[in-house]
Amino acid sequence: MRETTSVVRRALSAFLPVITLALAGCASTGAGDGLGYYWQSLRGQWHILQASRPIDVWLQDEGLPPALRQRLEGAQRMRAFASETLGLPDNASYRRYADLGRPFAVWNVVAAPHDSLELQRWCFPVAGCVGYRGYFAEADARTQATRLQGQGQGLEVSVYGVPAYSTLGYLNWLGGDPLLNTFVTWGEGEFAGLLFHELAHQVVYVAGDTAFNESFATTVERLGTQHWLALDASTAARTRWDAGQLRRNQWRALTGRTRQALQQLYQAHGQDGATADGPDLEVAKAAIYGQLRADYAVLRAQWQAQDGPLLTTEALRELHARNQSRLDQWVIEANNASFGALAAYDDWVPAFTALWQEQQREASAAGQPAEIQVWQRFYAEVRHWAALPAEQRTARLCERMPAHAPLPPACTPHQGSASASASENTSRLGS
Repeated sequence: MRETTSVVRRALSAFLPVITLALAGCASTGAGDGLGYYWQSLRGQWHILQASRPIDVWLQDEGLPPALRQRLEGAQRMRAFASETLGLPDNASYRRYADLGRPFAVWNVVAAPHDSLELQRWCFPVAGCVGYRGYFAEADARTQATRLQGQGQGLEVSVYGVPAYSTLGYLNWLGGDPLLNTFVTWGEGEFAGLLFHELAHQVVYVAGDTAFNESFATTVERLGTQHWLALDASTAARTRWDAGQLRRNQWRALTGRTRQALQQLYQAHGQDGATADGPDLEVAKAAIYGQLRADYAVLRAQWQAQDGPLLTTEALRELHARNQSRLDQWVIEANNASFGALAAYDDWVPAFTALWQEQQREASAAGQPAEIQVWQRFYAEVRHWAALPAEQRTARLCERMPAHAPLPPACTPHQGSASASASENTSRLGS
């Protein structure tokens, strides 16, 4: 054990600075500008690698809390399921565990103009250009947020914690991405989903296309979790997952209405030749955000009334209270930047889901009923899309959007004007 640790440390000393420079964007890390940006990335990644140990080693500890033991044992089964059934990479990632002693792995900073939901972008090696900057220390993230707000560009800024991130498999030779205390106490469905989501980033990653990457991984997360729960989970775990899915759909509907209202407001100002400035815009924005908070208060009261029977342990009650508090704070502080960040994870999920269903039908017709064969066909088609030029890739996604799903703004050039909604729907999947 000590010899292995020594070898890893020597390897880290020699190679991790180079890896960190390459991965700074996809690992969502950095602080300040210049060398300081990469130096904290190096220190943060080093800390995670040093803190992680193989799950089997943790399980040999007789003093391991029973709940953590149960979760780590379950994680081993989930990891096998991910590769054997979902066709996700069979490598070193998520076979180790680390307790970081903090609530999040990193904190992301996002920024948007006061009259747009379009996120400011930063460019990195390997990762390409992304709409966020990440920090291993919350204080660094908030310092960067303050710096952005002080640039006189009228940027709206948001800082949010991220429980996990993917190094895209580049660090598998050093033990891979570990499970972390930042999400190990989650419900079984949520925990499995995050595991599948992060592994999906190792299957396909398009530099500079955050919406494509995150929507693909979110699709794998949702479909994979449904399959896992149907096979292995308890009735209570499935009930909590189903309730959580209903709540997520309600949340997406709420935030989707707000996003649409904001986009229409900013588009109207632009079309009218206005400067999108002044009291009229601010009054209209305040009304939209005020409606968000009012609608959320009603939804929150409904959730509170429904939660009691599902919170069967003290750990679940504590986790629920923390998550509710964070969601409350998000709504209070909601702005263009936080809404811009929401879009990346959901916009293309209906298109990817439709593609998966299409591959399922084709696999069945070809006499390939095994689930892993469906996933392999799905990944092959997604890789094909990923290799296309950005405009063609977007066109493929727009074509696969079901008629019942709202079209992302990126589809407008491919589907005609926003006013031609009827003709748009006739050319989309599911019409």
